[in-house]
Amino acid sequence: MDTTDITIEILTGIRQELRDLGTRVDGTNTRVDRLQEEMHGMREDLSRRIVDSEIRTSTAIADLTGTVREMTSVLRASHDLRPRVERCENDIAEIKRRRR
Repeated sequence: MDTTDITIEILTGIRQELRDLGTRVDGTNTRVDRLQEEMHGMREDLSRRIVDSEIRTSTAIADLTGTVREMTSVLRASHDLRPRVERCENDIAEIKRRRR
């Protein structure tokens, strides 16, 4: 075999390996593109879930704030009435003592 023939054979082999490599790279690129699309979809889904969760949390906090305000109002009213209730109880006890 002539050195020219060997050189041509080596170059032909290299060219074929480059074609094969190009095909594998194309396949890898396709898989990477699919993965990127899946990740994008997952990111959007996660973002939507986080927003939904934050909305639920905000709603619960707002409801809790309203409940705390109502309870505070009830406790203040109860506290404000306490001296009056004690006077009434004393008056009732005094009236009962007088009847005896």
